Amino acid sequence: MTELNKQTATAKTNSIANEAEEKVRALGADYEARIDAIAELVARVRHEINNPLAGVLGQAQLLLREDLSDKARKRAETIEELAIRLRDVVGQLREVQKPIVGSDDQ
Repeated sequence: MTELNKQTATAKTNSIANEAEEKVRALGADYEARIDAIAELVARVRHEINNPLAGVLGQAQLLLREDLSDKARKRAETIEELAIRLRDVVGQLREVQKPIVGSDDQ
C-alpha cells in the first residue's frame, strides 16, 4: 500500500469515526431531553395525585374515629388501606426525579 493510499484510508477512517461520534452525541442529547421531559411529567403527576389522595386518606381516618357499623368501618378501613398503598407508590415516583449520582450536571 502506498503512502497516499494509507493517508486516504486514514482520512476515511477518521471521517467515519467523526460521523459516528456526532450521531452518538445527537442520540445522547435526544435521550437526555426525553428523560428530562419524563421527569417533569412524573413531578406533575405526583403532585396532581398526591394532593387529593391526602384528602381522601385524611377523610377516611377521620371517619374511622366515629361510631360506625361493622360494615361501614370495614369500608372506611379499606379506603384507608388503599389510599396508603397509593401514597407509597406516589412516593416511589420521587426516585424518578432524583438526579443520577455522578452525572455531569452536578
